[in-house]
Amino acid sequence: ELPPSEFMQVADSTWLVLSVVSNGRAPSGSQATGVTKIARSVIVPLAEHHVSVLMLSTYQTDFILVRERDLPVVIHTLAGEFDIYREESGECVPVTCDDVSNGFLKPKPAASPTLHPVQSPQTRFCVLTVAPDTLPAIATMLIDVLFYSHSPPREAGTSSQDLDSITFFAFSLIEGYISIVMDAETQKRFPSDLLLTSSTGELWRMVRIGGQPLGFDECGIVAQIAEPLATADISAYYISTFNFDHALVPEEGIAEVIQLLQQRQESGR
Repeated sequence: ELPPSEFMQVADSTWLVLSVVSNGRAPSGSQATGVTKIARSVIVPLAEHHVSVLMLSTYQTDFILVRERDLPVVIHTLAGEFDIYREESGECVPVTCDDVSNGFLKPKPAASPTLHPVQSPQTRFCVLTVAPDTLPAIATMLIDVLFYSHSPPREAGTSSQDLDSITFFAFSLIEGYISIVMDAETQKRFPSDLLLTSSTGELWRMVRIGGQPLGFDECGIVAQIAEPLATADISAYYISTFNFDHALVPEEGIAEVIQLLQQRQESGR
């Protein structure tokens, strides 16, 4: 519904949202478990079938976006592991391979995915939610953080494996549920009684994937992070963007995560 604009770039593909639920119910925990729990059964198989995905973790659950044109491959890839449903008028209707109108073409063998560089800034992050009815109370602060409080961008070509800090703020509103990711210093600017987090109040560290804009066409980027973390049973909170992919992991596990990813980088050379 947004009007055309020279300031907005829109990908030419239409994307569909997949959500993984257990026993027909969405996760009820207070914190997203992250991509680890669905890496082996969803993300990695799709990467092996050369399907590009965008990953969006939220405070409540995780979503996987796939191109509409890849739906036949997605269904055939996942049908052996999952019962697949589509939503029609608020009702969940079973989907079978025969329901896919444009058939199924066996994908060409995918080339070995590019192992992009991984950076780990020193910034500590919080994963939060807020009750929708209290959102107006922090609206002014949100607008200030989103549009007026950014630090100057880094000079082109400036790259380091040990960034001191990174400007990152993510806000999502999905089916009435709000998720916010912000750095620990920014959190101090908000009323503490309105921002809700897990009972442990844990902080997260980030690993950022990519040395140049990744775009939306390449497959295997999420799997680059999710697969080794799943093997080590380390949870992650994942957000795909056009320029970089970002995985947040519990602060106490960042050293192990970096070691795992460095080992994967070395083995892939």
